[in-house]
Amino acid sequence: MDIMTKGLPKALRNWFLVHFIIDILFAIPLMFAPVLLLGSLGWQVVDPIAARLVAAALFGIGLESLLCYNAPVDTYKGMLNLKIIWSTGAIAGLIISLLQEDQGRLIVLSLLLLVFIFFNGLWVFWKIKMAKL
Repeated sequence: MDIMTKGLPKALRNWFLVHFIIDILFAIPLMFAPVLLLGSLGWQVVDPIAARLVAAALFGIGLESLLCYNAPVDTYKGMLNLKIIWSTGAIAGLIISLLQEDQGRLIVLSLLLLVFIFFNGLWVFWKIKMAKL
């Protein structure tokens, strides 16, 4: 472990790597085949421009998660803020969409909501833990 990452938990670095992989796995088809991807998941109406903007956000957050793998603690603290803000906004948006039945009662939206809740909890946990470093 070099001086830059001293004190940085390996588990947090690994979660950033996992998050990169998940983001990229969703970003690629969302960028290049949004109608096919979302249609196969039950979306009734697909806006390819909005879907590609989400893909761009996933690419940005995911790739930065990979690029900062060996970064100092302060970089991780900033990225945790970004991840918490992003996942909180996504949770709010998904809840509103579920309540308004924007796409019908998609099971996929509920599963997506659970994924964002999981990652939000994970990032908040690490934010609290990192506040001590």
